[in-house]
Amino acid sequence: MERLVKSHIAGLTNYTMAQMAIHETKKVLRREIKKRVAAMTDDAKLKESTSIVSKLLGMEEYKSSKRISVYLSMPSEVQTEGILKDIFQTKKECFIPRYIGPNMDMVKLHSMEDMLSLPVTSWNIQQPSEEDEREEAISSGGLDLIVVPGLGFTKNGLRLGRGKGYYDSYIMKCIEKCEKKPLLVGLAFSTQICDELPVTERDMTLDHVISGEPD
Repeated sequence: MERLVKSHIAGLTNYTMAQMAIHETKKVLRREIKKRVAAMTDDAKLKESTSIVSKLLGMEEYKSSKRISVYLSMPSEVQTEGILKDIFQTKKECFIPRYIGPNMDMVKLHSMEDMLSLPVTSWNIQQPSEEDEREEAISSGGLDLIVVPGLGFTKNGLRLGRGKGYYDSYIMKCIEKCEKKPLLVGLAFSTQICDELPVTERDMTLDHVISGEPD
């Protein structure tokens, strides 16, 4: 029995050390990728964003999707305004992230005017206030496609987020509570593409990563 206990403790210790190593590696990578993106000119970000959005809008999976979640981009991210405009022009339903404490949900956005009227959080992100009651995607039928932000990506769908786990948790909730899994699409500047990334079992793999790299 004592040998079994020691073996179990050793296994837990090895697992914990591996998790800590992945955590530290992710921290280093986040700093490195943030520097790479910060070194991009505004013109380069705009040019790549335009190319990336065009590729997304041309995907058959996007065209056939009716309910789409899109993040409202910060200056350091692939710009999503073109996606929002297309969603409203083509009469699709649009949902955007709302962060409240440790949780994130996806709430209905009605128009570009609606987006422009949203308050700005302390993170400098636009989102509806907590008191603003809106339709939530999971409770009203789920999502066909989620446009997923991130800091780093591999071409085969691995993703490095910002460390809070909001999207991984929300996607798991979608899978558990909805009839079908949404298509997961990451948008990445060329400087955000990595050959490999450290991941854990909680990190969701994306179905597609669209980058600003030339085809």
